[in-house]
Amino acid sequence: MMFMRSSSDGRRPGFRHFSDGQAGASILTKTHGSVSNNLWCKTAVDAPEAGSFQGERSVDLAVIGGGYTGLSAALTAAEQGAEVTLLEAEFVGHGGSGRNVGLVNAGLWLPPEAVNARLGPEAGERLNAALAAAPDVVFGLIERHAMACEPVRAGTLHLAHAHKGLKDLENRAAQLATRGAPVRLLDATETARRTGSDRFHGALHDPRAGTIQPLGYARGLARAAQNAGARLHEKSPVVAVQQVGGQWILRTSGGKLRARHLIVATNAYHQPIDQTPFPAMPIVQYFQIATEPLGDNLAGDILMNGEGCWDTGLIMTSLRRDRAGRLILGGMGGGGRIHEDWARRKLMQLYPRLRDARIAHSWSGRIAMTGDHLPRIHRFGINAFAIYGYSGRGIGPGTVFGRAVAQALINQSEMELPVPAIEDHREPFVRLKTMAYEAGARLAHLTAARS
Repeated sequence: MMFMRSSSDGRRPGFRHFSDGQAGASILTKTHGSVSNNLWCKTAVDAPEAGSFQGERSVDLAVIGGGYTGLSAALTAAEQGAEVTLLEAEFVGHGGSGRNVGLVNAGLWLPPEAVNARLGPEAGERLNAALAAAPDVVFGLIERHAMACEPVRAGTLHLAHAHKGLKDLENRAAQLATRGAPVRLLDATETARRTGSDRFHGALHDPRAGTIQPLGYARGLARAAQNAGARLHEKSPVVAVQQVGGQWILRTSGGKLRARHLIVATNAYHQPIDQTPFPAMPIVQYFQIATEPLGDNLAGDILMNGEGCWDTGLIMTSLRRDRAGRLILGGMGGGGRIHEDWARRKLMQLYPRLRDARIAHSWSGRIAMTGDHLPRIHRFGINAFAIYGYSGRGIGPGTVFGRAVAQALINQSEMELPVPAIEDHREPFVRLKTMAYEAGARLAHLTAARS
C-alpha cells in the first residue's frame, strides 16, 4: 500500500542562517551544559525552525527521534508523498548525531566475515553490501541537497596501534578485497607520511569513506525533510504511545498525534515512553577534545590529505581535522579529568610540537552497543518499527536504515530491509557491561600515553 498525502495547509517551516559565532550562541540557548562546549554545536549552521508540537494532527507516518535515522526516514517518506511528522525530545542532532567523530565509514566495526558468521551468509552479505554503499548514499544526499556540513571524501585510515593491530588489518583488507572494495594496506612509512606521526605500525586506507561536520549533516537532513513537506518539532518528548483501531496515538505535553505508521529512532538517547517496548542496551561513553585552529606552520603534515582516522586498540582512539584546521582527538570514556589528561598526553605523544596548543573544546556522547555489534530493526506492532544498536557507526548505517524502514512501510514489504526485522531483543547484563566499558576505559587511560 502506497502512502497518499493527506490535505494540509502547505506550510513548510523555514531555517535560520547563522555565522559560526551566531550558531554557537543560538545553540547554547537550547542545549544543556553537557554540550555547551561541543565543537559541532559551535560551528554548525542552518538550525531548523522546529517549534514544539501543539494540538492534534493525523498523518501517514510519525517518527520519534531527530537524529540521522529518524531524519532519513522522514525525508524518504516525505519525498514519496507521505504526510510525515517527526517529534524530537530536545533538538535536531541532540544525541549521537551531534556528538560523534564525523567519520562516514563503509561497513561496521565487524569485518565482513564476522557479519556473515552472526547473520548467515545470505543475510550477512546483504548487510555488507548495503553498508559498503552507505558513503555513496550519504555524500549523494549532501551534494543533492547542498548541505553545509564540511564534506571531505579523502577516505579514512584504520591505524594499527601495534603489530597485532596490523595483522587484524591484513585480515580485514583480504576480506574486503574479495568483495571488490578498493582498500589498500599502507606500511609504517606511508602511514607516518599521511598522519604526520611515526607512532603507528601501518594503516588500512578506504577511499570510499570520508568526514563531515556531523551536526551539520543532521541539520542538512532536517532541512531537506522540511523542504519535502515533513513537519519537524523539537522540545516535544513523547510520553505515551498507544495503538487503537489500526492507528498509533502519540501523546506529548502539548498535543496528540495520530499516525498509520510509526518509527522509533532514539537509539542511545531513548527516553521511557509508556506502552512502547524499547530494550535496554549497554552504553559506551565516547569523548572528544579539539584544539584551537592550527596554522600551517604548526599543523604541517598532520593529516594533510584530510583523512579521518581511528585505531585498532581495544580502547579505541580517533583522530581527524576539521575545515578550520582544528585537530580533534577522541577516545572511549565519559570525559572527566582522567580521560582529558590522557587525551592531552596522547596528543603530545603523537605530535610533540603541539605541546602548547590550546584545547578549545571538549564534549562527550553515548553509543548503544549491542552484544554482537549488529544493528537491529525491531517490529513491535502493526506498521511500527524501532531501529537501534549501531555500536558507534551511526552516520552511514543510520542514513541507510532510516531510508530502508521508511521504504518498507511505504511499500508494505520488508524484502529490502538491510537486516531481517525481529520481534524481540534483550541484552543481558546491561548495567554491568556499561560499568565495565567505562571502568576499562578509565584504567587504560590512567596508564596510557605516558612515554
